[in-house]
Amino acid sequence: MSGASSGHGKVVVIRAMSLDGFIAGPGDAMDWIFEIVSPEMFEGNAAAAGALLVGRRTYDVGKRMEADRPGSSDYPVSGRTFVLTHRPPEPPDPHVTFLTGDIAEAVTTARAAAGGKDLEILGADVAGQCLRRGLVDELLVYVLPVLLGDGVRLTPPGLTRTDLDLLTSTTSGGVTVLRFRVRR
Repeated sequence: MSGASSGHGKVVVIRAMSLDGFIAGPGDAMDWIFEIVSPEMFEGNAAAAGALLVGRRTYDVGKRMEADRPGSSDYPVSGRTFVLTHRPPEPPDPHVTFLTGDIAEAVTTARAAAGGKDLEILGADVAGQCLRRGLVDELLVYVLPVLLGDGVRLTPPGLTRTDLDLLTSTTSGGVTVLRFRVRR
């Protein structure tokens, strides 16, 4: 299900990662990301995205961050947000579409909503599921100048080898931005 072969936007896993390989710190802390990266750094990929697919844990962390510090979890995607979960919240969030079921079905649904633009994938578990099933076209990794020592790894345990081709490498301040194509 490659974006290149289907005529649709790409499926892109987006990650901000500490130099020691963590995308969230202890207790799922992600506030450190927005202490280092300005929202403007995300605007280019956000403009290319027509939809966002995240896991329930990532959704819950974002809601917690927003409750603690309003505006702290703002991410500038203008399209729809989909959350893959086994347990939709009650009451439902009117700004989010909750999906249950197979990851491939969730990607198909979210890609259709993206309207030919990219589908961004956030969350370690959802990204891992997509990588295992060969649903990812690219990875975009923001490597941040911080060592967290513990937390949520870039990829979940059990992911098999995935070969990547480097497309671009840029720096902005202390942040290195790496874009890879998933080799098929």
